[in-house]
Amino acid sequence: MEKLDVSVVVPLYDEAESLPELAAWIDRVAREHAFSYEAILIDDGSDDDSWAVIRRLKERYPALRAIRFARNYGKSAALYCGFAAAEGEVVVTMDADLQDSPDEIPELRRMILEEGYDMVSGWKKRRYDPLDKRLPSKFFNWTARTVSGIRLHDFNCGLKAYRRKVVKAIEVYGEMHRYIPMLAKQAGFRRIGEKVVEHRARKYGVSKFGIERMVKGYLDLITVWFMSHFGRSPMYFFGSLGTLMFLVGGSTTVWILATKICKQMQGLPLRPVADQPLFYLAILSVILGVQLFLAGFLGELVNRRAGDRNKYMIDETLD
Repeated sequence: MEKLDVSVVVPLYDEAESLPELAAWIDRVAREHAFSYEAILIDDGSDDDSWAVIRRLKERYPALRAIRFARNYGKSAALYCGFAAAEGEVVVTMDADLQDSPDEIPELRRMILEEGYDMVSGWKKRRYDPLDKRLPSKFFNWTARTVSGIRLHDFNCGLKAYRRKVVKAIEVYGEMHRYIPMLAKQAGFRRIGEKVVEHRARKYGVSKFGIERMVKGYLDLITVWFMSHFGRSPMYFFGSLGTLMFLVGGSTTVWILATKICKQMQGLPLRPVADQPLFYLAILSVILGVQLFLAGFLGELVNRRAGDRNKYMIDETLD
């Protein structure tokens, strides 16, 4: 099969009104720049006529491909399937609501191929979202920058471009689409760039995301941070914490018992050990320490059984 210049991956949910304009726009940009392309539309269990519209568009645009989910699985699942199906040299993702401009595709592709980036993330410097979405987004992006060390202004921008090998090496699940730059860095792709992109006002429909995405976003951020630091060796986290708690609890218990024995030998008044809250806290610390250590040990066993430890990203070889 002939190698494609660009794969455009578009997750969508109830975007029937915007799809004809989006498909025509992508096709026009590809023709103007003489790109061979494919547009992969992933219908994430839409309740409207999105799939019927996609069927009609397929007749007009042969480069269009489509995947339909039986139910709504979320954006991460849609991107995962789109990445698996993509065959282009450069893979571009964008939302289907026309707030992302396909006119950005040529420059994003150039930055990947000519400037050597593994990934380029869009930055919606000027946004048309309401204030109650912009402020939480700024705080979220600041937190993600601080935790990941990746200097991006807009982690959650749907408009991104990737070298093909990047999307084949990362696994997007849960709500991890917000942290694809972190997943790419974790996989060994550290050449991550940023481009200011146009953010257009929503033309059709309404936003599908509510305030709950912020809660999920921060929980996923903790998950990504933990996996990037301790995913290969959970014993380093659980074992260290468990050992510390065991030593603190054990030392405290010994100190309490030694104090009692010394007072008994000197004939001093004693307070029963069982009446001291510190004794129970020390015992609890010992028990939790043992449990955490065992959790780390079991995590190591699971890693080894999965055969996951030998999957390393190889950038280049010389024979």
